[in-house]
Amino acid sequence: MSAVEEVQEHVEEKQIKKKIFKLDVRAYTMIVALIAIWLLFSLLNDAFLTPRNLSNLFLQMSVTAILAIGMVMIIVAGQIDLSVGSLVGLTGGVAAILNVWLGMHPVLVILLTVLLGALIGLFQGWWVAYRAVPAFIVTLGGMLIFRGILQGVTGSQTVAPLTPGLKILGQGYIPSPVGLGIGIVAIIITTYMIITKRNARIKYGFDVFSKTLTVSQIAIFCLIIIGYVMLMNAYQGIPIPILLVIFLAIIFTIIAKNTVFGRQVYAIGGNPEAASLSGINIKRRILTVFVLGNTLAAIAGLILTARVNAATTSAGTMYELDAIAACVIGGTSLMGGVGTIAGAVIGALVMASLDNGMSIMNIDVFWQSIVKGSILILAVWVDIYSRKRKRKK
Repeated sequence: MSAVEEVQEHVEEKQIKKKIFKLDVRAYTMIVALIAIWLLFSLLNDAFLTPRNLSNLFLQMSVTAILAIGMVMIIVAGQIDLSVGSLVGLTGGVAAILNVWLGMHPVLVILLTVLLGALIGLFQGWWVAYRAVPAFIVTLGGMLIFRGILQGVTGSQTVAPLTPGLKILGQGYIPSPVGLGIGIVAIIITTYMIITKRNARIKYGFDVFSKTLTVSQIAIFCLIIIGYVMLMNAYQGIPIPILLVIFLAIIFTIIAKNTVFGRQVYAIGGNPEAASLSGINIKRRILTVFVLGNTLAAIAGLILTARVNAATTSAGTMYELDAIAACVIGGTSLMGGVGTIAGAVIGALVMASLDNGMSIMNIDVFWQSIVKGSILILAVWVDIYSRKRKRKK
């Protein structure tokens, strides 16, 4: 290779890096912010980065992460759902009643609870999509209705304790050898996906990293996976709720990025008029995202109830704001059309890290609310500011 060709290749490499970094700048920013938060709390309190506390941290973020995964799809479609917190409480309460009072088998309880979430999503989505009632109003009404139903069906009393078969959903851990096996499988799948994606981009003429950078990327992901597995195994193993979060995040990422439905949802949020003119059935798509979002809320309700081993009338209070905040912090635009599942999960981890760190430091609850609210406002401002800059360019 001549010196001119080497220089040209170097210039092209820099341009590719610049393009890809520009596309993922929000994701990189959130990762850096998360690392900064962890370093700050670890300096202020030695207990923050211990395996036990980090295991508890991931357990705490699981409910918010699952809600955020569903909320991303709803917000990307240009809608909003303020009822998911109350829905978490209602579905968790129903699950506890079926399990504790009626003595149903845990598997049947899970199936009926998830079905209830889907039916509620169908109900709310129908009002939004086919009766043109604003999602803000429908879900605000739902927030009040579901909380009222929860108080009615439970008689405003705590329903507990759950049977071990259901409790394991929120409190169980994967044994260390099994967790290590899952980590190895995850490394193989991650490596395969990165290589496959690179080959596909080359096939269609898109920019890609060099082989050296691709190998480095694979090595970093492998280190993260192995590091996480070893860290969790140092306590009790990988928490089952986190495995569920990872599974749902992968499934919904595939739906969002690799299916016609996912692309249509982004098109609806980006430009509803253009989406309608292109033949997309907007009503059906909006109905579907509410069904998916509320089904995930039911799963989150199961996990929360199983984790605390009880259903209470206050369960899920304000969780809808945590889910929305996680989405916005993770780069989802409230204007619609922009957002990623991975970003929402990172956002949920940021929110949980703040909660966990401030709780360890015994910071008053009112300060925790002030900090979280301020971060939400800042995240929305960053989104609006970045959109204005793009329009000017």
